[in-house]
Amino acid sequence: MANLGVAIVRQYQRGVVFRFGKLHNVRDPGIRFMIPLADRMWKVTLRTITMPIPSQQVITRDNVSIGVAAVAYFRRVDPVKSIVEIEDVSSAISQIAQTTVRNVVGRSLLDQVLTDTETLNTQIKDILDGLTQQWGIYVLLVELKDIELPAGMQRAMARQAEAEREKRAKIIAAEGEALSADRLAEAADVISDHPIALQLRNLQILAEIAAEKNSTIVFPAQFLESARALTRFVEEEAGRSAAASPPELRTRREPMGTGSSAPV
Repeated sequence: MANLGVAIVRQYQRGVVFRFGKLHNVRDPGIRFMIPLADRMWKVTLRTITMPIPSQQVITRDNVSIGVAAVAYFRRVDPVKSIVEIEDVSSAISQIAQTTVRNVVGRSLLDQVLTDTETLNTQIKDILDGLTQQWGIYVLLVELKDIELPAGMQRAMARQAEAEREKRAKIIAAEGEALSADRLAEAADVISDHPIALQLRNLQILAEIAAEKNSTIVFPAQFLESARALTRFVEEEAGRSAAASPPELRTRREPMGTGSSAPV
């Protein structure tokens, strides 16, 4: 219908009209009339376009070969430039995006590529936006979406992560031992000042173990202490008995010497 002088421009489009091959004007959405055979319209979409950037092998600054894939989002903001300044804008953006991703990632270290992707995305986006402004294109966003590492590098990173976790575990265990030693030292000081606290602690442990009802419990330290206490008690009682007995009974109990004579 454009050749008949009538064209429909949709809401998300703009119509660039050429009259006898020369740029005439830009038509807004709606039904537009043109001079038949003299005018020709090119419809340009203003919607955001999603362009996948295929995976490519890139060597990082620390000489590691990785595969990097990305995605770019852009839209046309100047319909005239997107037609007059370049022939195939989508193909041009795809090629320049691949080159920019390879250059930016190649100047970065592997750790930066894996952990600081936001900075790389911003750098790639700024470079593309600066290059495509002359074509009437605005780049909204560029994201690195897939990073492929060699199998050997993946195993090395796994070993590194495992070693790092083991180091943290050992440090935490050592800190726990140091804290436990401090608490035990404090407890030892308390027990040395109050000996009965040790007996109370033993009774508490005995009550906890006795809940199982299937164990035989022996406390040799308490048994020896009890034996010593019993021995001391017997000696004290014997001493009290000897002190309380009459003098003549003590005399009779004294052994008689071999050279002594009986009293008259």
